[in-house]
This record gives sequence, C-alpha cells and structure tokens, in this order.
Amino acid sequence: MQIVVMGAGYVGLVSAACFAEFGVKVTCVDKDENRIARLQKGEIPIFEPGLPELVARNAERGTLRFATDFVSALKTADAVFIAVGTPTRHGDGYADLTYVYAAAREIAQLLARYTVIITKSTVPVGTGREIARIIHETNPKAEFDVCSNPEFLREGSAINDFMRPDRVIIGCESERAAEVMKALYRPLYLIETPMVMTTLETAELTKYAANAFLATKITFINEIADLCEKVGANVQVVAKGMGLDGRIGRKFLHAGPGYGGSCFPKDTLALVRTAQDKGVPLRLVETTIDINDKRKKNIANRIIAACGGSVQGKTIAILGLTFKPNTDDMRESVSLDVIPTLQKAGATIRAYDPAGMEEAQQLLQKVLWCRGAYEAMQDADAVAILTEWNEFRALDVVQMKEALKQPILIDLRNIYRLEDMKAAGFKYWSVGR
Repeated sequence: MQIVVMGAGYVGLVSAACFAEFGVKVTCVDKDENRIARLQKGEIPIFEPGLPELVARNAERGTLRFATDFVSALKTADAVFIAVGTPTRHGDGYADLTYVYAAAREIAQLLARYTVIITKSTVPVGTGREIARIIHETNPKAEFDVCSNPEFLREGSAINDFMRPDRVIIGCESERAAEVMKALYRPLYLIETPMVMTTLETAELTKYAANAFLATKITFINEIADLCEKVGANVQVVAKGMGLDGRIGRKFLHAGPGYGGSCFPKDTLALVRTAQDKGVPLRLVETTIDINDKRKKNIANRIIAACGGSVQGKTIAILGLTFKPNTDDMRESVSLDVIPTLQKAGATIRAYDPAGMEEAQQLLQKVLWCRGAYEAMQDADAVAILTEWNEFRALDVVQMKEALKQPILIDLRNIYRLEDMKAAGFKYWSVGR
C-alpha cells in the first residue's frame, strides 16, 4: 500500500508515522517549507511522547518521507488522507474548511488513477459530499471515492491511541473503497479492533457527537464539584461512586478548571452551528460551552480568593501552562484566561511548564519564566497548579515552604490529599473537596 497524507500537523504527522509503522509507504506533505525541512532533518515540531522515535525509525527504513510537493507520490498512491487544520472560523463559530477544500481541488487536478480520498481532519456533516462535488467539478474524468475516517487521538497518548484504538470509524459507500480501507487497517483487524463501517454523514457526526459527550461529562462533574464545596462532600469520592456504574464509566469524571485544547472547544461549537442550521438546536451542548467558558474565566477569582481577596502587589507561581500534560499545546488552555486576569488584578506571575514554555512565551506577556517548579515558587505569595504534569505530583512540601513567602497552594487538579497538606501546614484549596 502507498498513501499520501496531506498536512504535517498533529493529526497528519501522527497518522503518517503510524501508518508507516504498519508497513505502508507514506509520503507526508505540507506547504510549510520550514516544517518539512525540519522533519527531513529528523526534528519533530510538536511534543508527543514516542513520536520522534517512530518518525526516525520509519524514515530510516524508507516507509516514511516528507515533501512539499506530492505530484509524484500521488501517481502511485492508493489513498490520500486530508489531515489539514479545521480551526474555528473567526466571528461565527463554524469550522473553517478553507484548507480542506483547497486540498480537494489540488488532489482533483492531479488524479490520474483510481484513488480513495479520506478526510482525517475533523469536519462537519456534509463535508465529504462537498469534497466529492469539488473533485467532480474540477476533474470530471477523475476515478475516486471519498471516505470519512475521523481520528480519536488524545494528545500525550496519540501513538497508543492509533496503534490500539477503541474503535475505527470508516464512512464509505463503495466496496472498492471499503477494501482499500480494510487493507490499510489490516494490522488492527488482526488484534480484533472494532471496525464500524458506515456512511459519510454518520462517520462525520460520530466524531462530533463523541467529543461533545466527553465535554459534557467534564462539565457535569465540574458543576457537581461546585455543589460538593457548598454541602461538604468530596467530588473525588462522588466521581468514584458514579464511575463504578458500568453505564457511566470512570473516565472524564475529574473535576478541574474546565476543558481546553485543540478539539473540544472548536468541535462543540461547530456541532452547535450545524445543529442550528438544521433547525435542531442542541441545548445541552450549548449550555456545556457556556458553562465551560465561564468556569475558565472564573478560575482566577478562585486564586484571588485563596490569597485573601486581593493579589495586588503579590507574586503568584503558576505550575503548568498547557491545556493538559504530555503536550506542548496551549490552545484554549485555562492559563490563557487565568494569567492575564491575575496580572490585571495587580499580580506578578512566575511560571513554569515542562513542555509548553516556548509556545506560552508567544501568547503571554510580562511573565517571569522559570526553569523549574521550585524556581517558580521562589519568594511567591502563593502557588497554583493548573496542569497535572507528573513532576508536580510529588513536590517536596518542605522545599515548597522554604521557597514560598506563605504556604498557600491552590491545587486546581486535586493532585494532593487534603489531610497531607493540612499536616504539612499548608493553606490548601482544591476543587470540589
């Protein structure tokens, strides 16, 4: 099998490397010449555990290569994956499909043999049909099928999610295309991965429905956490009791500052816009978006309250800047709401993140960037944990107290035990406990 992956961003690069590991010959193309030049030299432009080794191994054995021009690769390709960005369109919340449709036109102009065109990017319902229309219009003689194959990759564990997924969703409507897709995913058939073969529209909607449900689940437990704080309950025990019910499950029942990242915020909004256009408003998802936005904006007020109601003239240490651990992704991170709000309230910010510092420096101003957790806490009036990186899970409480002016810890990820922090002499705030 030979394929082309259009887009060397997060989804495209991970997918290309994993297909190459399956033994497929992959050409990963991107118009960003600097990105491709870096990849050709073995430099990985994103932080994802295991990805550098995977790319290096398959580049060396010849199953993975990178290019800015895919004309020659397309001539022998069995399939082309469109894995370009679909950001929220400025001003209206719809998914911006500019790059997807541009890729479809470029592919259409070069098709000379039967090829399966597959959307790996997260796209609204109807996108596959529009891609087919564009290709037909651009090249009436083209022989092709369009498939939808949404990704379910979690940043920080994307390699395992691709190699051992819960399921693979494939939307296609011809036996010929289905056979190509089955051949590509044959290694997963061998380990009995569930394969859901369905229509284009169903596959496209499945991706959005899954993300919207998970976002709602997070938002639900965050609201329960707020109630726990008022009635004296412990949200972690409540979540455990709920999660032991097989109908509910334990995952995504972790109270915190709200969801962020590259998927949930834009995908829930795009789903809402699609539903509104069809006259079927999704009130539950609309409310989820509203609650989450307000929660992220209110987190700074929790920190201010823990500091006695004012941070004017105070120094606050922030540990964790990315939206989740094991990634350098800052998109929709709670830190982008918290830090400017604290600064506006008069605080000086000292911050540290194991992987997101470079990206954070492009997005946040007037922050004192530190090289480690204890350096960030040095002479600070309080410390807040925003992201649950492993290195923040076992901080030395003695060293923390020596560094801080006052032993105040705002733990927005519920990493530490209440009794342990009380015994250590900390003024300790967490979520829903």
